[in-house]
Formats: sequence, C-alpha cells, structure tokens
Amino acid sequence: MAYRVVLTEDAERDLSDIVTFVAKNDSPRSAEYVLGRILDIADNLAIEPTRGSTPKELRALGDREYRQVFFKPYRLIYRVVEQQVVIYLVADGRRDMQTLLARRLLGG
Repeated sequence: MAYRVVLTEDAERDLSDIVTFVAKNDSPRSAEYVLGRILDIADNLAIEPTRGSTPKELRALGDREYRQVFFKPYRLIYRVVEQQVVIYLVADGRRDMQTLLARRLLGG
C-alpha cells in the first residue's frame, strides 16, 4: 500500500532555499540534480515509510516519533501520520541540528 508524501510549508521553503543556494554557489545544473535526488528520496518514502532511522538528536530527548533519510549532506525529517508521510524539515546536516529540530519540531 502506497502512502501519500506531503511536504509542510516549512519543508518546501527549506527545499527552495537549498536549491537557490546550490544554484548560486555551484551551478543551476547542480541545483536541479540536488532537487531531483531529494524529491526521488521523498517519493520513495511512499513505498517504504519506515525505512528511515530516528534522528539521534530527537532520540536523546526520548522522541522516537520522527524519522530521517539522507541525501548527504541533506537530511529529510518526517513522520508517518496515518496514510501520509509528512516531511517537516529538509536541512543540511552540518547545521546545528539539535537547535533546529527543537525549534521546528518540538516548539522549543
């Protein structure tokens, strides 16, 4: 059974920011490649939504509800809600993920 994959507005903004950054600092072609790979990974979650691991930053706080998949260095943070895979965050994993996840997902 396939799940529906949904990006939150924040995740869509994250993705747009990443593509803009890569296009500006590398090339438009690289930006298209990054966008395509991230969208492919997101689409694959429709088939295997539980394949991702629990982010260590959230696991340390006792939260095992969220999962993550990677396209290095990018991390897609999501949660399975009924028949949907909701992607909440697309971020460069080299950022301060502890603070970003706490702020974005835990309201901290």
